[in-house]
Amino acid sequence: MGRHVMEALGKSRVTIEDGKVIDITEPVVKYCPLFKKHRGIEELNEESIRENMEFRIRSFGMCHENRETRLDNFLSFGISELLSLAVMKGMVDAAVVAADGCGTCVLTDPAIIQGMGGRISAIMETCPIEKVVNDIGEENILDPKTTPIDQKAGADKAFSMGFEKVAVTVATVDDARYIREKYGDKVSLYAVHTTGISEQDAEDYFELCDVITSCASKYVREKSVGRATIQAGTKVPVYGATEFGAKIITLKLQELGKTPDTTLDESPFPLV
Repeated sequence: MGRHVMEALGKSRVTIEDGKVIDITEPVVKYCPLFKKHRGIEELNEESIRENMEFRIRSFGMCHENRETRLDNFLSFGISELLSLAVMKGMVDAAVVAADGCGTCVLTDPAIIQGMGGRISAIMETCPIEKVVNDIGEENILDPKTTPIDQKAGADKAFSMGFEKVAVTVATVDDARYIREKYGDKVSLYAVHTTGISEQDAEDYFELCDVITSCASKYVREKSVGRATIQAGTKVPVYGATEFGAKIITLKLQELGKTPDTTLDESPFPLV
């Protein structure tokens, strides 16, 4: 099963080897209202993070040889839910994501987009999981032997496969800028794992990306004022920054029978 590293709850770095959690660093965020709501976690610390990661390993095989690759929607406005919807509605042909057991890959099945992205944290390092590689297909993985995480190369691969409209998740401004400058409006960009980013990076994301998730970012929330075209959620909101971003979020809101939000409620603590 090998070694997998995630930046998980509270921006804690978690290392999993052979299906066991072997290392957890101190989280910089101590409370998240979404983990409180969904898992009853009052405080993010080594014990609660370990319990949550072990729960994910048990429940759907995260970073394990028994990894489930198809899952139903989990969060109302998670990025994987928006990507799945964009593919289902024909707004994009494929989504470039990064996940455990496969690294960067190009996906066209909404159930697999949700299955691979819906309940994991920021994957920093991973290794091949045979079941994942077989379910996704070697031809759809950037490198099924080494499973690197490289969204720039993933975008290049998606277009080389003949897809014309591609969605890509990005965790750095450098990736966002490269992909936007190279592919223009043929891509839609989704900024993820924004906790702890700089003020400049937050500003750049609103210039480059279609959708930005706020995570526990102080600056994403600040820069959304006057820049976001739509907001979904009041605790850990997702923002649309372009016409495309507003459209996909609006479609998700309509699907759930909800309307856009305009205020913030209980936030992660501290915001960083």
